[in-house]
Amino acid sequence: MVVADLHVHTTNSDGELEPGAVPKAAAAGGVSVAAITDHDRLIPSLSAPIEEIDGVTIVHGIELRVEANGQRIDLLGYGVRPTDALSAELDRLQADRIERAEEIKERVERRTGVALDFDVHPGVGRPHIARAIERSAIDCDYQGAFDRLIGNDGPCFVPRSVPSFGRGRALLADACGLVSLAHPLRYGDPAAALALTADLDGVEYHYDYGRAVDLAPVERAIDANDLVVTGGSDAHDRTLGRAGLDREEYHRFRDRCGLQ
Repeated sequence: MVVADLHVHTTNSDGELEPGAVPKAAAAGGVSVAAITDHDRLIPSLSAPIEEIDGVTIVHGIELRVEANGQRIDLLGYGVRPTDALSAELDRLQADRIERAEEIKERVERRTGVALDFDVHPGVGRPHIARAIERSAIDCDYQGAFDRLIGNDGPCFVPRSVPSFGRGRALLADACGLVSLAHPLRYGDPAAALALTADLDGVEYHYDYGRAVDLAPVERAIDANDLVVTGGSDAHDRTLGRAGLDREEYHRFRDRCGLQ
């Protein structure tokens, strides 16, 4: 039974839920713990690494994209206590996100001749652009926007400037109680991604990949590196609890994270 969904996004980055609506969504999904892990952004309204809000435990987290040996991967930091160094890097990343979104918007408009209507703001990401494309006169739904225009191999794709794995891990390690590798089987080279867990605290074991996956490589990494199991729905919508930790796993996570 899932009691803790440790991978949730809000409107602070590219999710649909307002941060203040997370406790209600967690309760509706049958979970008593939710970690807000927005992309490259912290939640200003969360003043502590962990808080009880409307009967739900909210963990302050973050998802940070980094580059390791030519592959971009995502790190999840939990129990955030912001440092000046992390805050400065997040400011840089948000400026880069805005510049990137504006360039992608221009490329889509030049290619299609259709003007897009969306707000370019801190936290903006490709999901915002895909939703704008879906609303526009362009003959694309949300997924089609990625497949035909803004996906990694698409004609309107613009790469982001992200920190190295070493720098990103160090920034999170200084500011967070626990750093985990997100969705390890989503990468082009899962083995290389899992090898990085030798320098991490945890790995996202519970995750809805939308297909059958072989979790044996993840289990081997957990055993080899004494990793804490993390997990979550990676919710960008309003539904929490599709994946996450059971009670025993959450207690181990909370202990290793130093959360009280």
